[in-house]
Parts: sequence; C-alpha cells; structure tokens
Amino acid sequence: QVQLVESGGGLVQAGGSPRLSCVASGRTFSSYIMGWFRQAPGKEREFVAAISRNGGSTGYAESVKGRFIISRDNAKNTVYLQMNSLKPEDTAVYYCAGSSSGTLRVSATFYRYWGQGTQVTVSS
Repeated sequence: QVQLVESGGGLVQAGGSPRLSCVASGRTFSSYIMGWFRQAPGKEREFVAAISRNGGSTGYAESVKGRFIISRDNAKNTVYLQMNSLKPEDTAVYYCAGSSSGTLRVSATFYRYWGQGTQVTVSS
C-alpha cells in the first residue's frame, strides 16, 4: 500500500513557476512509475506528466510540454512537478499517482494509487 500526499499548490499569477511535491509512504516508491494528472472544474481528469522508476524517462501532455518538468528523488520518496510559464487554463486540482505498469502510461486507469490533490489557481 502506498499513500501519496501532494503539496505546493495555491494561488499563482500567470507566468509564475511553482513546484508541486508529492511524498509517498512506504519503502517501495522506486518500484512505481509516477504520474501527475489534473482536473479542472467541469472537465475530465487529464494526464499531465509521468516519470519512470529511475527517472530516466519522462512523458508530457502536449499542453504542458516545454513548460512543466517532472522529476523524482527516490531517496526522499518524492516526485515533483516544476510548473513554469503558468497560464489561467492550467488552473485545476493536481493529483499525483503511482502505477505498477511496466511503461509510462497516460491513462488514469493504469494508476492504482492516488493522492488527495492540491489546488492550483492561476490568476491573469
């Protein structure tokens, strides 16, 4: 069992660069592919980014590619999402998630463990 706790959200001005963190409990963090998803009001939850177990491979949604960076520190059981050049349309609840899949996945159905989410609101 893995428990995930996100932090780092809040109210940010457009163009800002906050960093989200997600700390995992347990000793098996390095065995999971980790992902970030987001859900805006009235919209479906969507994939943002994912990172492989050793951090060597990453994947991004087109909407955030070149602006967001996902990374992880397995010694700290933590995955990060550096968000740059934020836009009002990035406003959403951001969730981190863990997957036992063998490859990076963009579908939420492949992620078994989820955090409670952290709100990011971008003001224009």
